[in-house]
Amino acid sequence: MTFGFAPSDAASLSQSSTSAEMSADAAHRLARMLEPAEWSAAGIPLLRNPREVVSGLHSRHQPTPMTAVVAVLDAEERLRASASFSLRASATDGWIFRNALLAQLRRIIPHDLRRRTPVRTAVLLYCREGDARWTQEDGAWMWGLRDACTLHGLRCGAYITLTRDGWQVLGEGRGGRRPSADSQPEALTGADPPTPRTGGAASDVLRRAAAR
Repeated sequence: MTFGFAPSDAASLSQSSTSAEMSADAAHRLARMLEPAEWSAAGIPLLRNPREVVSGLHSRHQPTPMTAVVAVLDAEERLRASASFSLRASATDGWIFRNALLAQLRRIIPHDLRRRTPVRTAVLLYCREGDARWTQEDGAWMWGLRDACTLHGLRCGAYITLTRDGWQVLGEGRGGRRPSADSQPEALTGADPPTPRTGGAASDVLRRAAAR
């Protein structure tokens, strides 16, 4: 004779509730993500000289995989401020990425919320593993950049990936082999650039929040 125990109604309800919460959380994360077509349709301003911007940020911050570099450019595409940081979130979520970017922007440059129209543009360079094809992680960074720019009074600019294959401006189809995630930084030329910053206490707080 075999004895067994049927799951109680309370246990079944608890499991159903947990599954529903997990499904809702996954749906929210997918909503905080932009597809390449959505990004292209958003009217993101084109960089006049993307390779110069990428090379400059690569030389200043020397990013390695899982490093994000957020930079603020003026109307003439001159670099006004930049910061690099690493964020090891437990899940790909545009909300977490938005908060991380916003924290860095608040550290490096005053907001422009009092202006009717933005005069400065924020761009994001993300160094990661894999090839240049769009990923859900890219989509979450795109969503985060757009939202952080809105909250800081900036124009949302290009999202650029840096991999071992080179760099790629997503949504534009422009890219190049150098610099890459493996290449040595080029020497900077011209006037002294703004002092690059790396994520400090704000990044640590966000990493702890993401891990919870």
